[in-house]
Amino acid sequence: MLKNSTILVTGGTGSFGNTFVPMTLKKYDPKKIIIFSRDEMKQWDMAKNFEGDSRIRFFIGDVRDKERLYRALDGVDYVVHAAATKIVPTAEYNPFECVKTNINGAMNLIDACIDKGVKGVVALSTDKASSPINLYGATKLASDKLFVSGNSYSGEHGTSFSVVRYGNVMGSRGSVIPFFLSIKDSGEIPITDKRMTRFMISLEQGVELVWHAFDNMIGGEIYVKKIPSMKVTDLAKTIAPDTKQSFVGIRPGEKLHEQMIGFEDSQYTYEYDDYYKILPAIHNWFEDKKRIGNGKKVAEGFTYSSDTNDDWMESSELEDWITNNKDKIGKI
Repeated sequence: MLKNSTILVTGGTGSFGNTFVPMTLKKYDPKKIIIFSRDEMKQWDMAKNFEGDSRIRFFIGDVRDKERLYRALDGVDYVVHAAATKIVPTAEYNPFECVKTNINGAMNLIDACIDKGVKGVVALSTDKASSPINLYGATKLASDKLFVSGNSYSGEHGTSFSVVRYGNVMGSRGSVIPFFLSIKDSGEIPITDKRMTRFMISLEQGVELVWHAFDNMIGGEIYVKKIPSMKVTDLAKTIAPDTKQSFVGIRPGEKLHEQMIGFEDSQYTYEYDDYYKILPAIHNWFEDKKRIGNGKKVAEGFTYSSDTNDDWMESSELEDWITNNKDKIGKI
């Protein structure tokens, strides 16, 4: 599907874009990948990694600016929407700005993609959009709903919209792994709560989920990959086995456990070998056989949460991952 196509990535200079671009170039050899973002310095730095590759283009712009999106989307076949205001405290202290990017920006992109005849859009979501307790999560839930309903707006234009949802990415700048590594020799590692658990997903797995969404989607699906969980205390012990752990209390807007699928969505959720799919409630699309495919309906009241997960990551698996990725941890 992506071979010989033109792809635009909003927020493409972030952690996801820096992994998606080289992986997609290698696997699909697209005609062009356009990096659409508002930080010229990040674009300048990223461009150095693709010097001489005519398939990569950079476009300064903001998803808040609909006219700029229209210009950027000329000739684009597929869009990955990764742009977001996503730091929880930043969103709490700058709520208007968070809404402008995460909600207004989503509406701008949906309108522009439909009008420009884009074939398919996959938007990145977050565990925080499931039963949200902070503003960031609430705006991403609204964004998810907008992209799902965007399929109603596209109509005869034929643009399909879907969503992929995953949690904190292992080793990314915002994750706990580089933080623990940086303080492992300090004598003490602060942990918010000894009961806390987190899902463990790599950026490469996130990219593969987006690829799968493009290949599989009809429109309106939310894809959730099956991934292992780990207790944060075990994670810290793996990184710094001889360092004392102190418990400092949960921060505002933080959850004890990550949740990808809430029980309210269970009646619309289907299970597959490697992932779950939440189908749209609107238009009875959750009963559509094409969208269901070979999926098996989950039990009533089902939730997918990091504390009740059946799959748990062993310390040895994390150690191997850190060893194999030490040059990338905390850099993207």
